[in-house]
Amino acid sequence: MNCQTCGSVRNRIFNGEVAIHFPGRDGLAKPIVWVFPKMAVCLDCGVTQFSIPDRELQVLETGTPVDGAVCSCAA
Repeated sequence: MNCQTCGSVRNRIFNGEVAIHFPGRDGLAKPIVWVFPKMAVCLDCGVTQFSIPDRELQVLETGTPVDGAVCSCAA
């Protein structure tokens, strides 16, 4: 598959671990969302693509924990 940004065919799949934080000061009171995706990385320009599972995506949409989602909640 060619990179959608630079057109390179030098792409590899890696396992990833990503912690997604809400922006700004208000984000400190919101959950940190963890995803562990397969990541497609372009070895020429560095563009990376991955998908976020539905439950974790719902946390990002609402800003509140969802049952079964992988997230760290503010104390």
